[in-house]
Amino acid sequence: MVRDRDGSLMRRVGIMILGMALAVVPAFAVADADAEREALSRLVYELEALEPLIDEAEAQSDPDQRIRMEYDWLRRDLERVRSGIRDHIEAPRRQPRPATPREIEPLRGDYRR
Repeated sequence: MVRDRDGSLMRRVGIMILGMALAVVPAFAVADADAEREALSRLVYELEALEPLIDEAEAQSDPDQRIRMEYDWLRRDLERVRSGIRDHIEAPRRQPRPATPREIEPLRGDYRR
């Protein structure tokens, strides 16, 4: 990919994530746990496929830029999303809700410094 100073590469990655998420969930999904797990597994696979794009963008980044992309933050957020999806996939089918809600750390979202 061509070096990109205006952030359109990251915008394209974001659009690609959204597109993949919408593509793996059928519009008229039937409430089928196995189908849901399969769709979520495909989503995890697609999120993992973003790693080479992130590596490529990082390799093309200019370390002397005034505002830099924090690729490690992006990778951590993507791993947190993948981990949450995997936890749901691997959870027992009939699991009681915890008595106390667990704290969920928010995604960073802003990857510039």
